[in-house]
Amino acid sequence: MRHVVVTAGSKGLGRKVSEAFLQKGYSVTINYRSDEEAVNQMQDQWASYSDRIQFVQGDVTNPEDLHRLIEHAYEAFGRIDVLVNNAGPYIFERKKLADYTVSEWDEMLKGNLTAMFHLFQRVIPIMREQQFGRIITYGFQGVNTAPGWLYRSAFGAAKTGLLSLMKTVSIEEAENGITVNMVAPGIITDEMKEASIETAKEINDDITPVGRPGSGEDIARTVLFLTEDEADMITGSVVEVTGGIDVIHRRRSKSISE
Repeated sequence: MRHVVVTAGSKGLGRKVSEAFLQKGYSVTINYRSDEEAVNQMQDQWASYSDRIQFVQGDVTNPEDLHRLIEHAYEAFGRIDVLVNNAGPYIFERKKLADYTVSEWDEMLKGNLTAMFHLFQRVIPIMREQQFGRIITYGFQGVNTAPGWLYRSAFGAAKTGLLSLMKTVSIEEAENGITVNMVAPGIITDEMKEASIETAKEINDDITPVGRPGSGEDIARTVLFLTEDEADMITGSVVEVTGGIDVIHRRRSKSISE
């Protein structure tokens, strides 16, 4: 049985990805930070899958928590085939770089970039031994070109750094059957993060070129595709799931007008 580890996997986009892997027959280790209610809801919903699912509490900005997460995952299921790093701290307040506090900067870099260093260090030896592994990170639209993103300096810097790290590791580990890719979600609102594509198609969205909003299932399906055995030719790539919307420039225009 294949095994996947999903960070921040108990709610939002992470929950939708975790559920997709459960339905596909994987065992799943789900990291969560503090939302016990979300964990309880998921445990109740998936009670019949209790032998294939475990929850491990931890903060992705804490290296010890990340090490413990991987240890628990491996001890429980004896292998780690897929790592989905869904977690990624984000500051919603619009702030210029000069107005960031040191702690805010550190949280963005630790949670979005340094966390993947620690996760790579722990899962790659396991995947090398298996001669198989699939690692998925998350970015943002346009990350390949390292664009300026107004009021998102720390997040943008962390994710573009992660892109370079992802591409490097994808080359280093290709000989070991390990692929590393990045998924870049578009605008997915809170109420749509756990929604299905079917639900999204019932909603008209004049802003998104495809005519409907993005959903959590859009991201989950993309992740599942990239983690297939036959997807081994796709590595070091960024897959944008945006529906054609220009995320950064739309938000920049909105920020300036406000």
